[in-house]
Amino acid sequence: MILYATTIFLSAFLLFQVQPLIAKIILPWFGGTAAVWTICMLFFQVLLLAGYVYSHAYMRAQAPRRRHFHIVLLALAAATLPLAANAAWKPSGGENPTLLILGLLATTVGLPYFMLSTTGPLVQAWYARSHRGATPYRLFALSNLGSMLALVSYPLVVEPLMALGWQTAIWSTGFVLFALTCALLSWRSSADEAELSPPEPSEKPGPSLQVLWMSLAACASALLLAFTSHMTLNIAAIPFLWVLPLALYLLSFVLCFEASGWYRRWLFLPLLGAGIAGVCITLSRSNPSVWSLIPLYSATLFAACMVCHGELARTKPHPRYLTGFYLMLALGGALGGVLVGLVAPQVFENLYELPVAMLALCVFVSAALLRDRSTLLHGRWRFPARGVLLALIVGLGVALARIYGDESADSRITSRNFYGVLNVHDSSEGPEAMRVLSHGTIIHGKQFLDPDRRDWPTSYYGMTSGIGLALIDARARGRLRVGVVGLGAGTLAAYGRRGDVFRFYDINPKVAELARSEFTFLADSPAQIEVALGDARLSLEREPAQHFDILALDAFSSDSIPVHLLTVEAFAIYLHHLKPGGILAVHISNRYLDLVPVVQQAARHLSLELRRVENDDDDAAGVYRSDWMLLSASPDTFSGPLWAGAARPLEAVRTVRLWTDDYSDLYRILK
Repeated sequence: MILYATTIFLSAFLLFQVQPLIAKIILPWFGGTAAVWTICMLFFQVLLLAGYVYSHAYMRAQAPRRRHFHIVLLALAAATLPLAANAAWKPSGGENPTLLILGLLATTVGLPYFMLSTTGPLVQAWYARSHRGATPYRLFALSNLGSMLALVSYPLVVEPLMALGWQTAIWSTGFVLFALTCALLSWRSSADEAELSPPEPSEKPGPSLQVLWMSLAACASALLLAFTSHMTLNIAAIPFLWVLPLALYLLSFVLCFEASGWYRRWLFLPLLGAGIAGVCITLSRSNPSVWSLIPLYSATLFAACMVCHGELARTKPHPRYLTGFYLMLALGGALGGVLVGLVAPQVFENLYELPVAMLALCVFVSAALLRDRSTLLHGRWRFPARGVLLALIVGLGVALARIYGDESADSRITSRNFYGVLNVHDSSEGPEAMRVLSHGTIIHGKQFLDPDRRDWPTSYYGMTSGIGLALIDARARGRLRVGVVGLGAGTLAAYGRRGDVFRFYDINPKVAELARSEFTFLADSPAQIEVALGDARLSLEREPAQHFDILALDAFSSDSIPVHLLTVEAFAIYLHHLKPGGILAVHISNRYLDLVPVVQQAARHLSLELRRVENDDDDAAGVYRSDWMLLSASPDTFSGPLWAGAARPLEAVRTVRLWTDDYSDLYRILK
């Protein structure tokens, strides 16, 4: 039993440790967007399904032949290590990166992950067939415990303490150890099976039950990805917010498939109803607090997974049909991933997958309750109970339709692609009327509709902001060449004069499209306007020195930050493109993260002068409070009269470790 438990625990730990690890490695190549994690999850779910299909077919093959084949595959997987992402998969421009991410994952971690994914059902099947009458489902709980520990340990222990190079080396060593134990178990178990008598007869699960298994698994998977997308879009695309929902998802498996089972309908069904009601309330508000959003969404996801997986555990089949049961679970998980990761961005103009998944959950849980003749939906009170259940489902559908209908009622345009949902709407009327571009809960630009004021720099780019002062000061010395990482509505083009050049970098082609079609900052500017599509850092790496007088860094989607734009290697690239005495302006306004010490450490490492500029709201000018940090290699840059009293040296701030491409830790800078 020790060998079975060790093999299944180690495989599950490695299986889920590599998910945040490989996602963090490739995240900088694709703009640091939260959608990268969604596509990674889709890949892992599909490959998990392939592993379960293999396991199901493997157990039907002849024992003496199949063990040799499995051992050869384990050796081939170990031969592909250590993990190393091929730079040939880096995107070159504004293309949809979905296929690039899938191809990169397949070539980097595909075969090792596939072999790990086969282990859970195989080890349980080996145990059940080698120990006639034994119940293997506790090994499934142990497998999910290993997966959950892997996920929790990554952001709390592995990421803060180890650089990526050490992470990949240790994981690769662990895989070799797993391959040896699995090969030994495969050889022994196949030999043991040959000596056993034929299995005892048992009832085969029918098609309707198999469809229910798949549907419940798909609901849990879709809700996992939908809740994760909502949180990472509006907070940060960081491993913690990938890991927390996935850890809760796995914890529900552990609790539901543990021998005694922790799922109780009288407890978790009311909790699920309360959680869904709370989610509806937050969806109807424009700016929910992160401290309410994360606990509520996490608790609701956990209750939903407990219900889905609890109903699955109540209907699990005889161990003889174990691999088929897990195959349907994996098929449902992959189906949920495909619907959220591939179908929803193409079909839905907004993040509608969350309400759709919640409604589907209610429908399929109701179907599970109807199959069980011991529930209130049968017997004396069946008609009132069924009527109440139907009314609750219809009421939820109406409430969600109204919430999302009200949200889109005042929108001119809602546009969605791989990088998220962009919304353009007009606010108020008369001289104060403005057109607003938003992504998630954060405004990325707005413009007065009044022709006399539509060239005013608004939002975070007012004339008293850090970037506004830098541009005004620099243009007093002649023509400007300005780089801007993050296009938004193109507001900074309002500072352009004839002879100036403003070069904008943006990864999202939809942003460029809306900036030209819905706003006039770019068209009205006398300056020469250039727009480079693709990740800004990759674009700057490929370009010759641009000799910018000012380079503005403002590429944050919602309150989520692309970490790869804030590492010391990234800052070195920015400096390469600045003229002597040029200014790097970094926009650090953020509700949840304190970016001051991160920028300060990079400035110290590169021996740069550093100033901080904060400005207040000015409603009449359409200007928000903003926080900018200005860096320059020349100590004389901030000596002019314009800077007196506005740009101040940095006060004492908390110390953090220097961020590099191999190391970053967002948890130390949480506000």
